[in-house]
Amino acid sequence: MHNVKGKDMLTQNASGALETEMRYQPALAKEVRTRAGLPTFFSKAQAGKEVRVAYFGGSITEQAGWRVKSLDWLKERYPNASFVEINAAIGGTGSEYGAFRMGRHVLQLNPDLIFVEFAVNDSGAKADDIYRSMEGVVRQARRHNPLVDICFVYTLTDKLTQDLLAGKCNPSASVMEHIADYYGIPSIQLGVEVVRLLKEGTLIFKGEKPKTPEEIAALEGKILFSSDNVHPYVDSGHAVYHTVVSRALIEIEKRGTSTGARTLPEPLFPDNLEWAQMILASDVISGNGWEQLDMRSNPIVSQFEKIMPSIFRATAPGTSFTVKFKGTAVGLAIVVGPDSGQILVTIDNEAPKTMRQFDEYCTWHRASNFVVKNLRDTEHTVKIEVDGVRFDKAEILKLQDETIKDPKQFADYAVYVGGLLLIGKLA
Repeated sequence: MHNVKGKDMLTQNASGALETEMRYQPALAKEVRTRAGLPTFFSKAQAGKEVRVAYFGGSITEQAGWRVKSLDWLKERYPNASFVEINAAIGGTGSEYGAFRMGRHVLQLNPDLIFVEFAVNDSGAKADDIYRSMEGVVRQARRHNPLVDICFVYTLTDKLTQDLLAGKCNPSASVMEHIADYYGIPSIQLGVEVVRLLKEGTLIFKGEKPKTPEEIAALEGKILFSSDNVHPYVDSGHAVYHTVVSRALIEIEKRGTSTGARTLPEPLFPDNLEWAQMILASDVISGNGWEQLDMRSNPIVSQFEKIMPSIFRATAPGTSFTVKFKGTAVGLAIVVGPDSGQILVTIDNEAPKTMRQFDEYCTWHRASNFVVKNLRDTEHTVKIEVDGVRFDKAEILKLQDETIKDPKQFADYAVYVGGLLLIGKLA
């Protein structure tokens, strides 16, 4: 493990578990750390068996980029094996939501290998939250199947290049490296190669694709990485990512295919999200005012059928549903977009919490979520209610220099619910 320093330090108690509310020293950036390898995965691939590969992350993994390219490469490298892809990437989501949806979106499909890519979307999260979420993801996977292999993958944005140029992982990846150290999980840092090419002057991080022969010539053969400083071009930026992933997997394969009996060690954080779960909306929502949408014909929600098989919509202020549970966290898997409004969340007898379901990016519909955490581990009643407050959507959109072009799209203040997020059990 890395040494830990700083004002907020990780300290070990008598059992060896790390105490909470701490920070972790930045990890050194290295392209690949093989650690305990991926023995189950390579054993099955080399033997020509069916191999189920899950890609679990955000929009960079959701793109038809390194995910598609790496799977095609695996098929070529192990032609006798049968590869099954599990695409469990959702744009704009981080490891906390990942911990809640892990069982439904990944584990119930019985993967042999899980690539986990959340470092970019976790880059603004608190270190403690990342520790608990990522450890929860790992422990859920190993509890489901002790032989399942996991590999952490770190992508980057332009804002994260400064850490890498200094030879360090960004804070979120540094936290993940500590979890990887503890559980023997290999990791691949895709940004090391990107910043190497940047320093050598053969890569341009952001730019519009050339359209004319003159523009192509002006590029001088350099790699144009992305259009927005985040999402790589599939044929260039993602090609760099794929190069790194393929050579990293070759290195990891050298660790061998012998799988000893895996047992879960004591958790670093006893309150990690190992028991987080997602319950379908159809199992918890009832009452007047809620419309269960047709997942096949509704153009807004049909795109989310794979991740939220049942989605309910309500618009009338005061429309609500109530859930009783015993546990420490509760939240919702939702859809937000131009017609989104606000939710009032009332837990027990506390004052309602306002959860706005609209932000400066709501010019299209996307999956989102929120969670109320750190509840006492006892019985609770949570009420979810459509708020009647109308706010200025045009002002919010100005934060991204967006304007309302079709007022009808933004007229409603609706609530979309696709699932209940829970640490605990329904009463």
